[in-house]
Amino acid sequence: MKLSDFEYYLPKELIAQDPIAKRDESKLLVIDKKTGELSHHIFKDIINYVNSGDTLVLNETKVIPARLIGNIVGTSENVGEDIIRPHVGASTASPTLGRVCEVFLVKRISDKTWECLVRPGKKLKVGAKASFGDGRLTCEIKDIVEDGNRIVEFSFDGIFEEILDSLGEMPLPPYITHKLVDKNRYQTVYAKNEGSVAAPTAGLHFTKELLKELEDKGVNVVYVTLHVSLGTFRPVHVENVEEHHMHTEEFHVPQIVADKVNEAKLTGHKVICVGTTSVRSIESAAYYDEDKKTYLLKKYDGETNIYIYPGYEYKLVDSLITNFHLPGSTLIMLVSALSTREIVLKAYEEAVKEKYRFYSFGDACFFH
Repeated sequence: MKLSDFEYYLPKELIAQDPIAKRDESKLLVIDKKTGELSHHIFKDIINYVNSGDTLVLNETKVIPARLIGNIVGTSENVGEDIIRPHVGASTASPTLGRVCEVFLVKRISDKTWECLVRPGKKLKVGAKASFGDGRLTCEIKDIVEDGNRIVEFSFDGIFEEILDSLGEMPLPPYITHKLVDKNRYQTVYAKNEGSVAAPTAGLHFTKELLKELEDKGVNVVYVTLHVSLGTFRPVHVENVEEHHMHTEEFHVPQIVADKVNEAKLTGHKVICVGTTSVRSIESAAYYDEDKKTYLLKKYDGETNIYIYPGYEYKLVDSLITNFHLPGSTLIMLVSALSTREIVLKAYEEAVKEKYRFYSFGDACFFH
């Protein structure tokens, strides 16, 4: 398969810049994953397509304010100096000192150490240091890893999460240029476990009231955690999609989730995932039960680099609620594996025609 097989035309004005006023009133395109039959709805209508006994799987990860803007206060050439100093006028000592920099948290390694994206990369070499919030938080570049990412060690007094909450910015995707007025709109209403650098955006459409209605209908609503890293959204740079390499992401499947998913599979009900991150969690923890002669789900705590594209045979997931994804992305490939590439691209063409809103703050589709 070629990368160009997953491209489609999207007018720029259809990229949603702001969240809709009411979460569950976004548009919903319902697609039969086998026939390609389409129908148009609003999101709260999803309750008509989920039945008692079905299991709905959501990702309760919480986005951290992962974007830090500060000043370079040291480089690998002068790391031996007393480099933590006031930023105003610091550039007189060196053309690098005092320069604005960005450190974007990607993946936590330990209490004080993260893998990060940095800008400007040429100035933030091993040994370079930066300061944020007038020195409340400082960091040093410890190593350079794959794709130029940095291993960064932070120094601070107090609780890192509290400092990050006051200094960091929400890591909106680069295609969103509007300022987010309410940062909670880039969190799901059920966000719980901090660790993601991007929201599991399919879940942004749910309200607490809609989730309660689903539970009252007899739907098993369960939660996994997959901390979204930038690896999920890493562009595919190879024309042969099979050569693309996925980064690992931390995920957790509690025992209660395994029990409810297995109950659904063994009683002929559906497993419906909300978002591609829930899909990756469930499929990564699937195993074949020799006694029951079927795939089941196990409790799991670990990492996954599962890469799903057409040709992959789903083990547990029957249906998927998701947003409209970028052309040529691993996410549109994952959806195509559940249905077909032709049906997915036809659905996207219809969504463009009907002026659906695309990407993180956009509308939703349901493959069932």
